[in-house]
Parts: sequence; structure tokens; C-alpha cells
Amino acid sequence: MALLDIGGLVKRPFVQHLNQALPPHPRMEHTYAVSPAAAGLPERRAALRPADLSTAGRSRTLPSTGLGANETALWVALLGAPALQPDEVSTLALMAQVRNVTAGQIVLSRSSPASTLVALRQGEVALGFRTSDGTFRTERILRGPAWLDLGSAWLCGPHAMDAQAVGPATLIEFPCSALESRLAEYPGLAQRLIQGLAREVQALAVNTHELMHKDAPARLAQWLYQRCEPLAGVAGQAMVKLSDRKRDVASQLAITPETLSRLMRSFTRQGVIEVSGYSVRVIDPVALGRLAQA
Repeated sequence: MALLDIGGLVKRPFVQHLNQALPPHPRMEHTYAVSPAAAGLPERRAALRPADLSTAGRSRTLPSTGLGANETALWVALLGAPALQPDEVSTLALMAQVRNVTAGQIVLSRSSPASTLVALRQGEVALGFRTSDGTFRTERILRGPAWLDLGSAWLCGPHAMDAQAVGPATLIEFPCSALESRLAEYPGLAQRLIQGLAREVQALAVNTHELMHKDAPARLAQWLYQRCEPLAGVAGQAMVKLSDRKRDVASQLAITPETLSRLMRSFTRQGVIEVSGYSVRVIDPVALGRLAQA
């Protein structure tokens, strides 16, 4: 994979901030609050917002009450543990722009310039590609809290993928220009952003490896295994709730819906799973794990 240098993911001014302000830094703690206007920080949303491309209704930027003061779990999910320092959280919260989107609404577009770091606070968003005839092809579905696009804004280019809300969702956007201007003052925050980018790169590398080196049964077994939850009252068994449509699951695994159905029947005949509606009972998690590693 060509992305060996994390510096290649960010603009030169960002790297210069880090070079000036990033000697070894002790880990810090965090909590938080919001309002771009109150901070007097510049906004870079003016050119073109993903919401402007939607035919399913417009999103709206919410006032400072959009984020609470005690959402440590949200910030840890986005920037890792341990928690940030209160002043770092306040800085992020002041520049954060919160917006709601509706089901089917375009969230990101490859034809739009990326000027903000975009996170999913809650809800589900599909990442993929919109074809010329308007069909959206799902590659993966993210559930908040998670980053939708942490890297594109640093490159001053378009978003790398299209994104569409699966249902009602809430987004948080951080204007890149405002964030960049504060990184020298908050080197710990810059370090967390680098670590976040590194996690994104690592996840892409793992996904690419699995698509290239695992066959379809192993990919499905891995997909199921990662979503197993203990089955209450039944030792040694697990449950997987299928919240995604069959075609979306198949798209994520780079197989057809027909192949997905055939593999599910095969796993059932082997005594590994039982399928009932939108639930998959994993009778033998150990066997499923072996299939995932095949």
C-alpha cells in the first residue's frame, strides 16, 4: 500500500504545526460544549455543503445546544483514550458544527470540495459510490459515533467517497481552517488527529487484505464473527442482528446477494448458524472463527 507516510495525508501547514509543537506529549483527559460563532472562528462551509446536493430535504446547522457538556464517550470514540483535557474539548466544541440529516439524504459527495472533518455522532450512514444514473452502491455502513471523513479536508480536494444517510442521523463537522490554526497551541490534539488518521489507514489496509486474500466464505464468516453478541441464557452461543439489507451486506463483502444467500445456507447445513428473519444465531462460534481464518 502506498500510504506509508502519514505526512502524505495532511497539508504542509498542518505538518509544520506538528513539527513545531509535537515533542513527546503526555496523554490527557476530556469533556465538552459548543458554538462556532461564540469562538469567532472562521468557517469554510460556504463553497458547497453536501446537504445542498440532496433531493430529500436540507440539513440545518444547529446552535450551540447541539452538543452537551458531558459526552466523554463520543470524544473517546472519535479521538481515542484516554480522554482529552477540558481545554482541548472546549476548543473542539466551540468550532463544531452539528447538523441533522434525514433518511436517504446525501451526506458527502465526491464532487464536493472537502473543507471540514466530518464525524457521525449518531445514526447510520452508508459509504460507497453514486453511479451516473443515481444508483448508490454501498461499500460499508458506519454507525455513530465514528469518523465519516477525517482525511480529505487536509488535502483541499474532494471527498474520497460518497455517503448517504440510511436513516435519521446527526453529524458533527470541524472546519479544517479553524482547527488547523489551533494545532500549534494544542499539540496533544494534533497528536490525536494523527493517531486517528493512522487508525483509518490501518483499517483500510486490513479491509484491502481481506478482500484480496480471503475467499467469499471467509469474508462472510469474519463479518458475522465481528458482530457476534453473547446469547443470553445460552452458554457458548451468540447472536448477530442483521440491521443491513441483504444487498448492502453483499456489497460490503464484494459478493452478489445470491452468493450471500448460498453461503448462509452452507453455514446452516454445517451446523454453524441458524437464520431466522433478521437474526442469525451462531450455534458454534469456534467453528465460525475457523471459517473466518480459512
